[in-house]
Amino acid sequence: MSQPRPGTLHVVATPIGHRDDISARAIETLRRARVIAAEDTRHTRPLLQHLNIDTPLVALHDHNERTAVDGLVERMRGGDDVALVSDAGTPLISDPGFRLVRAARIAGLRVSPVPGPSAVIAALSVAGLPSDRFVFEGFLSAKAGARRSRLAELAGESRTLIFYESSHRIVESLEDMREAFGADREAVVARELTKMFETVLGDPLSALVERVSADPNQQKGEFVVMVAGREAGEDERLSEGLRVFAILKDELPPARAAKLAAAITGAPRKALYGA
Repeated sequence: MSQPRPGTLHVVATPIGHRDDISARAIETLRRARVIAAEDTRHTRPLLQHLNIDTPLVALHDHNERTAVDGLVERMRGGDDVALVSDAGTPLISDPGFRLVRAARIAGLRVSPVPGPSAVIAALSVAGLPSDRFVFEGFLSAKAGARRSRLAELAGESRTLIFYESSHRIVESLEDMREAFGADREAVVARELTKMFETVLGDPLSALVERVSADPNQQKGEFVVMVAGREAGEDERLSEGLRVFAILKDELPPARAAKLAAAITGAPRKALYGA
């Protein structure tokens, strides 16, 4: 008796907000799959009902991925096609699924993308920031110290920086970015993309912090924060800031000296203090 043809793992992008953004191919793939592995079945089920799809759902999230992978790989070995979806957008981008994709590839199974919405790309496309080279950092740490340390490490990055952020920390994160990158660094906050209350705000970080802090509505929803990379002129400001800091630190505590040097020269205070 011949062995069944192995199934395929389809990595399927789903809407980040507006349900009509799903592709015809994605709909057909979800309909034809034997099972859909979803980050949260409670979130995915209404989308499937909207699309009149009755394919069975199984949960695949951060807490069960290690144990669920083996069973899904065995199903594919037996001939079942599996569709992988996240709550929104393209799976694996700050979402579960890496272990399943890796296991399927190691097992010699076909893994096929069904591309579509991605909050990272959607936000970058409307930001008006340089998009030829960019760095996606995902979510920063919820802990203030670790978050500020990571931002300080990124202060010299010349590529556009992209972050995800939650409503609970958007103001604090923007304040930390202002400190790490300087008040004049251009940035854009994209909120609730493709949804009813979508907004895209662009300003220097100093003004952006003020706008978001002053408007409670701009502190709700899901956020993509984009920060322009460091320009050549910033090297000159940093050099001048370090020169002024070197003078002031002999008369003042380092933190005070860094704050004053940053105010005088426009150099990022965190970069001065770190130096």
